[in-house]
Amino acid sequence: MFTGIIEEQGEYIQLRQTAGSASLMIRAHIVLQGTKVGDSIAVDGVCLTVTEMQGDRFFADVMPETLRRSTLGSLKPGDPVNLERAMAADGRFGGHIVAGHVDGTGVISRLRREGNAVLYTISADPSVLRYIVEKGSIAIDGISLTVVQVTGNDFTVSVIPHTNAVTGLSRKKAGDKVNLENDIIGKYVERLMQPAGTKQGVTMDFLAEHGFI
Repeated sequence: MFTGIIEEQGEYIQLRQTAGSASLMIRAHIVLQGTKVGDSIAVDGVCLTVTEMQGDRFFADVMPETLRRSTLGSLKPGDPVNLERAMAADGRFGGHIVAGHVDGTGVISRLRREGNAVLYTISADPSVLRYIVEKGSIAIDGISLTVVQVTGNDFTVSVIPHTNAVTGLSRKKAGDKVNLENDIIGKYVERLMQPAGTKQGVTMDFLAEHGFI
């Protein structure tokens, strides 16, 4: 589990790809401290398992599903990536619950300044937007952010100068893709509201039939 508080920006080196597998090579410093093979590191919000370490670089296997669902497959050598180690049991919970399981990608449609902050408006598929709520949490490229507005086509987050300075968001521009992970609580609530064997989920009729009304 992660919190969406980025520890450092690493550097994407290359994707080693064969017929049946792929492995990312990332250059990093802070996140390698105390890390060993088998540990988890979120790369631009995608939870990956460290499979090999060489000096200031680590490798992580990537499944085809991960490349399809995220922006990792479109990285170019030298691109910065947001990095976060899995949360330690004695660590501070500074962001929100981030699993590192990307729901899909969005596209930055607009950036504008508001005081000392930058507002990022991001368009996304309805399947992702359905779980986004105003003042709720969303992970963008692994960064825990608060939603300030949601429409039927997009949502907006406000980013403080510190976050822009220590993450890769400051390099993003209109038209760029980003990884999106919804707050996991909303997805669990939706699942629990549709008990097994029901088609419509929890409705007033369902509650009445089972003696709750």
